[in-house]
Amino acid sequence: MARWMKFRRPDACDFPDHFGRLDGDWVDVHAGDLFTAPKPTGERVAVDQVVCLPPGAPGKFIGLWNNFRAAAEKAGNAIPTEPLYFIKPATSYAGHGAAIRSPANYDGRVVFEGELGVVIGRRAHRVTPEEARACIFGYTVVNDVTALDLISRDASFAQWTRAKGADGFGVFGPVIATDLDPQTLVVRSILNGRERQNYPISDAIFAPHQVVSQLSYDMTLEPGDLIALGTSLGAAPMKPGATIEIVIDGIGALINRFTPPEHAAETVQ
Repeated sequence: MARWMKFRRPDACDFPDHFGRLDGDWVDVHAGDLFTAPKPTGERVAVDQVVCLPPGAPGKFIGLWNNFRAAAEKAGNAIPTEPLYFIKPATSYAGHGAAIRSPANYDGRVVFEGELGVVIGRRAHRVTPEEARACIFGYTVVNDVTALDLISRDASFAQWTRAKGADGFGVFGPVIATDLDPQTLVVRSILNGRERQNYPISDAIFAPHQVVSQLSYDMTLEPGDLIALGTSLGAAPMKPGATIEIVIDGIGALINRFTPPEHAAETVQ
């Protein structure tokens, strides 16, 4: 298994973004393209000396809805026959340690949703489920932040894009982990030290390779694209000042603080 991260040197002014393979408290810096044989540069840097960035720059960030049996059963939702999804814009992307804030014109509930992120490593266009397995590069941790009250504010139009697409609402990282069996993974969400979510990926209605296959018939998936597999029971609103930690053993912990808009520049140390 490898765990890849993207980072920035705090004092760098030119070409500030780098990536490398995480090894304990150190990062082995690599060059080239993450998805096509990255090469080690021989340089090693300490994790505590760099700023962690989102580990990728997806051309598309796709989020699934109603993809876990336990949550569907409790909500009274029918089991879908195909993936139900929305897309988050690139301006929503944020990484480990970044502050999460409400949009300036919104004063309603902001909800965390701990999820598994599926990272595409090979172009997928009309692939079978078995072919889709080879198109998955690895997995990351996702917090699909949602302005909950916006979704149904207008009875004539469900505002999924607006509710989930605000700046900083597409949080993922801190790494992309490869060579994992997603069916063995468990997602936990911890709000201010209290566990609020704990659910197995094996409860998903559509497993990662099935999702990749079905989506590839709607749109071509490119290397770097990210699919958030959906969430289960326990997603809840955050209050300003709250710390939210999404943990998937084998990948890592994605930690962020929910702050009022005027404090959005703060980061978790």
